[in-house]
Amino acid sequence: MSPPKYVDLMVLAASLAVFLLGGLPMLGFAVGAGVWLAQRGIQLLAERHANRELAAGNRQRAMATVAVSTLGRVGLMATAVLIAGIAEREAGLSSAVLVLVLFTVSFAAQGIAHLFDEPEAGKA
Repeated sequence: MSPPKYVDLMVLAASLAVFLLGGLPMLGFAVGAGVWLAQRGIQLLAERHANRELAAGNRQRAMATVAVSTLGRVGLMATAVLIAGIAEREAGLSSAVLVLVLFTVSFAAQGIAHLFDEPEAGKA
């Protein structure tokens, strides 16, 4: 059984309680959660576009989509955390930690899910 596809979003929901009970800056949560949800949306759109390009036989365009969207999402998250840190130092730190935790959980879940994926027929 593979981990849930949206385990990072479950961790994001649980982190709200951590922020509230821990007295952490809600600006940090808002920035971290907002930028995480935005980058997840971008990731979803980029995956759909890459799959369409692969289905059409355009491997280079599919890889370009993956590369550009990955770098863009990292830049988006870094910029948002930086702006939050400029606005309020503690908010920047808390949003950076939140995004780091979410990234780690998401990356691990994707890796584990890939291990449990069944290979497609005709591919070895």
